[in-house]
Amino acid sequence: MNIKTLNMILYGSIAIAVLLLSQLIGYWVNNNIALNTTWEINSLIHFTHIRNFGGTFGLAQGMGWLFALISIALLSAVTAYLWFGKEVRRYEYICFGFVVGGGASNILDRLIHGSVIDFIDIQHIPYWNYIFNTADVMVHVGIWPMLIISIFFATSESKELD
Repeated sequence: MNIKTLNMILYGSIAIAVLLLSQLIGYWVNNNIALNTTWEINSLIHFTHIRNFGGTFGLAQGMGWLFALISIALLSAVTAYLWFGKEVRRYEYICFGFVVGGGASNILDRLIHGSVIDFIDIQHIPYWNYIFNTADVMVHVGIWPMLIISIFFATSESKELD
């Protein structure tokens, strides 16, 4: 098996694991925390079960279908980039696995529930009143390392990292 195929298997495995984890946690929240109620974990972290019928940060409520369509196109483009790209680094497969798994979980929420199940509610941060979910966290787990590596550790070499 060539390195591209192995990296695609790694990418797919991470994406599927993130999708399953996010869906399992969302299922648990949906069945254990009543909608629009809060469980206080500690003074900083609360689990507040809400539904987001819009997009990022609750924008464009009622237009979740549009965000789902855009997300499907973006996730497809990422997969095509990884498959057809000539100079793709291993960290990109790993990071994009987290991004695509999280994005796919939010798409699946929209298809199953008509909205995204959000519940992570961080308190006492000035100007922050957003509630998010595990899938959103996984997207950030993928994006931030990729940005940091790309900006600060990029090399002029064009070979794949193993």
